[in-house]
Amino acid sequence: MLGGYALITIVILVLLFLFSAIKILNEYERAVVFRLGRVLPEPKGPGLIIIIPIVDRFVRMSLRTIVQDVPPQDVITKDNVTVKVNAVVYFRVIQPLKSVIDVENYLYATSQLSQTTLRSVCGQAELDELLAKRDEVSAHIQEILDKHTDPWGIKVSGVELKHIDLPEEMQRAIAKQAEAERERRAKVINAEGEFQAAQKLFEAAGVLAKEPIAVQLRFLQTIRDMSSEGTTNTIIPLPIDLLTPLMKKLSS
Repeated sequence: MLGGYALITIVILVLLFLFSAIKILNEYERAVVFRLGRVLPEPKGPGLIIIIPIVDRFVRMSLRTIVQDVPPQDVITKDNVTVKVNAVVYFRVIQPLKSVIDVENYLYATSQLSQTTLRSVCGQAELDELLAKRDEVSAHIQEILDKHTDPWGIKVSGVELKHIDLPEEMQRAIAKQAEAERERRAKVINAEGEFQAAQKLFEAAGVLAKEPIAVQLRFLQTIRDMSSEGTTNTIIPLPIDLLTPLMKKLSS
């Protein structure tokens, strides 16, 4: 009877040992194993791995891209305008050993570094540059983050500025500036149209001056257009040739 209890106890202990020792890691996971406090030279996984209970301790690391939101930061731009800027950072762990050993909490460390870098880079740019050159500012932030997180085994793959919140008075000033710009463009387009119309009239006058019969034809065309409008005006055509001798006599 005692032998039966001992056998059951042994079976239970073996099952508990196997349950504690066998771990399954997904394709995107790695395990950094510490054996008696010393890290093993290579992370384990993916798939089935064996951990020695009590002796080994492991940290499960994900190699997938992490999307981290950077909270809105108060930034004073180079031209002394206070704005709120927030961003999103894309990064992933490429060296699990460094991410566990060289930094206490890589997620928190990356978040804090992202906030300080965002304030620093945006503070070195003027407001117009910050609004018009978001891609360049984002690329500069990514370059700095990637450089500082490389010793932690982290690769920053992208940074995007999400929102740039301006003060209300600055929004009104920008709206007035945009309205003035639209009015300027409308005046320029109108002036260009007047200039082109004047050029065409000048060219038409040159053609009419070379061909006197064209003047008569244009005169008759104008009379027909006026009569087709249904007005009650009476039009008496006066040939231009009748006035030519009189014009020459007056000029002499």
